Amino acid sequence: MSNFMTRIIAFQGTLGANSNLACQKFYSDLEAKAFQTFYDVFVAVEEGEVEYGMIPLENSYAGRVSEIHDLLQKYEVSIIAEHFFPISHNLCGIDGVRLEEIKEVLSHPQALMQCQNNLRQLGVKIGEFSNTAEAAKFIARQADKSKAAICSKMAAELYGLKIIRENMQDSGNDNTTIFIVIAKEPKNVDPKIAPVITALLFTIRNIPGSLYKALGGFATNGVSLVKLESYIPGGMSKQAQFFITIEGHPSQKNVALALEELGFFSKNVKLLGVYYADEARCRK
Repeated sequence: MSNFMTRIIAFQGTLGANSNLACQKFYSDLEAKAFQTFYDVFVAVEEGEVEYGMIPLENSYAGRVSEIHDLLQKYEVSIIAEHFFPISHNLCGIDGVRLEEIKEVLSHPQALMQCQNNLRQLGVKIGEFSNTAEAAKFIARQADKSKAAICSKMAAELYGLKIIRENMQDSGNDNTTIFIVIAKEPKNVDPKIAPVITALLFTIRNIPGSLYKALGGFATNGVSLVKLESYIPGGMSKQAQFFITIEGHPSQKNVALALEELGFFSKNVKLLGVYYADEARCRK
């Protein structure tokens, strides 16, 4: 296991990716290291190759990043922080290209989804890429005026692309991605210092009204639900799982009672992390 003499935070993608920008903004004292897939980031954290991983969880416009819940279920890591990060997407092509020359736009599926209306108005073909910055790098290498990428300004600068149109995201300035930070071990947080979020995954028992009963403890004990989302593991299971975040710390009596009731009506419950709420969440 690494002794972290050089403290590293991992992200999926390549230099110039939005996850890379989030690492720079929130963990500028750490070395940011790129990995090809989210799977690789989780493995690196679990095996101690890196100290932290920066993972996009959901976007205010396009919703959740589909594979993250499966990875949180599979790997023994803990969420130790969350960060709200505004995302600005830019349409970028090779030097000298005009907007009307672009016939195809490449980017990560989430970025394309966040820009879908504006891209539709341009009447271009879209193509999915593993990462926004990888798409920018590909466009630069292709040197094809008919192709462009949706990427960050940093990626455009790194790979020598021209920004053709800024702020391509459909939601204007209200395009925020919530990033979570994962670590091998949980961190101690004190609800007396700042608001705390607790995140869990659970599967309900196969009995009538089990979801209603499982969640009833939060209402009767005065615990606020921040998010409740169902998903099908791997897209094939017959049994839905649920991702839930709540306000409060498991050490608080009302939260402990609510979690006890959740556990009674669930086949399994996995605590994903207890961490301080981002200030942006508290302002809403």
